[in-house]
Parts: sequence; structure tokens; C-alpha cells
Amino acid sequence: RRWRGRGRTRGPEAWADAGFTGPAGGPGLPDPDRVGVAVGSGIGGLTTLLASDELLRTHRERQISPFAVPMLMANGSAGLAALELNARAGAHAPATACAAGAEAVAAGLDMIRLGRADVVAVGGTEAMVHPLTFTAFAAMNAMSRRNDAPRHASRPYDKQRDGFVLGEGAAVLVLESARHARARGARVHCVLAGAGTSSDAHHMVRPEPGGRGMARALGKALEDGGLRPADIGYVGTHATSTQQGDLAESRALCSVLGTGGYAVSATKSATGHLIGAAGALGAVLTVRALSTRTAPPTINVDDPDDAIELDVVRDAPRPLPAGRSAALSNCAAFGGHNVVLAFRTES
Repeated sequence: RRWRGRGRTRGPEAWADAGFTGPAGGPGLPDPDRVGVAVGSGIGGLTTLLASDELLRTHRERQISPFAVPMLMANGSAGLAALELNARAGAHAPATACAAGAEAVAAGLDMIRLGRADVVAVGGTEAMVHPLTFTAFAAMNAMSRRNDAPRHASRPYDKQRDGFVLGEGAAVLVLESARHARARGARVHCVLAGAGTSSDAHHMVRPEPGGRGMARALGKALEDGGLRPADIGYVGTHATSTQQGDLAESRALCSVLGTGGYAVSATKSATGHLIGAAGALGAVLTVRALSTRTAPPTINVDDPDDAIELDVVRDAPRPLPAGRSAALSNCAAFGGHNVVLAFRTES
């Protein structure tokens, strides 16, 4: 389906799923001045930058696109989304590495709570599959070296985990104030109850071993959402399949929520690590888990790490525990960033 007046642009899936048939400002659509955007990216248009640099180095500078700068800007996706949606309340672009998508969701929540917008499209995007990024991540021992068995390379919580698998993509949610949603009879998947952020202030790329930074973000998200640990029935974890990261996040969860009563999924085992889009995709999958009452599986956990005391959903989807109406989505990033999003059912 194409929107009138924008023949080259397809209506965004999340916007259409929210029940909007075109850009803000049309008949029966939100006021553009009350619609915002927050789309994060870890780096921005890296492949555009590298391709343009190659043209320059080989004396083909006349072939460099006049769109190169907008395509390589880290805020380019947020700006484009604002153009497509006619969103004039603000366009924000967090660039907090692997936490960028989750931080964009938290920024959208703030916009609504502060009365700056009624509707905010939030998410993250990344396209980093390039020899340079593979080489750079491999140089710091962050990526799996299981090249002979790529389908089994990402294995969160497994004793033999040895790093993440790089992916790319985008994910977007539409946030809306309760008042605005009720007024138009919107379908609500679930409620974004709160968000918590923290900084490890420990190391540029290594997590704090005890998970204390992530634990602070978990506690803040619960407090902000008016939730208790006993309310949480599911956690979508960051779990990138690194030895240190998976263990630190597990310790954080156990210290805040305990070791039982909630299911845990590490979906990067199936999707790969989408860097700046990871937190947004994690949020989408957590929303789906809560709204369908089904936890997605974690694959490739053949020999679970004894030090990780979590109830990991393995191999097949699992119905969520009855009576628990909330879920968390965790995200962490180089630089020590931690973001936790808290969701609950509508009623």
C-alpha cells in the first residue's frame, strides 16, 4: 500500500499496525505537532561512508552521491521517519551503541509523559555487515569464531559460547498516550509501564562482572513502572553469547528478581546481534511475548552454563506463567550503557 502524495514510500508497518492510514495531519489522523520520532543507531550509515571513501581513494569522487551525507548521518533514519510520518513534535536519534534502540523507546516514553507528544514512533536501525566491522569485532574477540557451523554460532548461556553473530535490520513500535489511544479506540498490544537506565562506569567494552550496573537499571525500571519483582513473568535478555556479558546479566537478574518464577529468552541466538536496532527488536519481541502469553525460544543451548541460574526457554516456545502480568526487556552496550524497559498488560 502506498500513501497518496508519497508515491515512492510504503506506509511503515508499525504505523499501519497502530491503525494510522497515512502521515499525520490527514483526515482522522493525529496532529503533526503532537507526533514525534525517536530512532536510534549505533553508528549510522557506515557502509555509505566506506563506499564513498573508496570512491575518493580511487579518484572517482564525481561518483559520490549527493545523498551521501544524509545517508551516513547517525540521525538520518530519525529524520527520514519524521519526514515520512509528518512528525513535527521532535525527532531524536540516540547513538548509544547496542542500547540505542532501547534508549529511543525510553525517549519516546519521556516525550509522552512530559506532554510534548501524543504519539511517538520509536525504534532502532543498523546496517553494519561489512568486512571492516567483522574484522574489528573479531580483533577484540567479541564475535563468534564458529565459522564452520554458522547456524549454531550464537549460543547464549551455553558453556561453549564464544561471541555474537552480527546481524542487521530495524524495528519500530508506536507509543501513544492512554488518553489519545482511548479517544480513537486504538488497539493496544500492551502498556510501556516504565524504563530504567544506568552506566556501569567500569570499562569501555566489558560489563561490570557482578552485573551491578544492569541491576540498577532493572531496579529503576521496576520502580518507574510501579512494578514488583513478583509481577515479572518474562524477561527478554540482552544475552549476546559472550562469556562475560551473559554471566553479568544473569547475576543482575538474579539479584533483582531472584532465580525463579519468570521465563527468560535470548532471541539473538536466532536473529543475530543488530547493534543499534537490538534494543528495539528486543522490545518488539517482548511486547509480542506478553500480548500472546508465549515466550520465544532460545536456540543452541546444548550444554547450559552451570553458573547461570535462569529459567531459560530452550528450543521451543513456552506458555508464560499464569498470574504474572509484566515483562522486562534488557539492553546493554559498549560504553557501559544499560537500558531496561518494563511492559505490562493493559488490564
